[in-house]
Amino acid sequence: LVGAHLPHARQVAAEKLEEIYAFFPRLAERRDQRVSQMSGGEQQMVAIGRGLMAGARVLMLDEPSLGLSPLFVQFIFEIIDKLHAEGMTILLVEQNLSLTVRHADRCYVLERGVVAVEGASAAVAEDPRTRAAYLGM
Repeated sequence: LVGAHLPHARQVAAEKLEEIYAFFPRLAERRDQRVSQMSGGEQQMVAIGRGLMAGARVLMLDEPSLGLSPLFVQFIFEIIDKLHAEGMTILLVEQNLSLTVRHADRCYVLERGVVAVEGASAAVAEDPRTRAAYLGM
């Protein structure tokens, strides 16, 4: 809510915050708790919520599944899918290839900082070069 000091800005920020709480009811329950005391999954929700508070049109996520329980990973990717369905562009960096290809339109596989394979997700998943790049073969 930084910068939301004008009456109109405060109202817009409050409305945006309620939208985020609708996406993440767990955060609404913990609104008075420090982020440092939240679980990894809850911290990931806060990170996504911060991007949404800014009114971002593109959301960039780096390893959103890292360190999360399978249940939280599923939940985070459901939110990613929902945001994308609502028109948000998502740039996702993720090592879990099998998970990523189920949720992405396009994939780029990097090998030593260079794009080794690119294309539609299904095609990238089936490309033998993906396996070679991913497994270092």
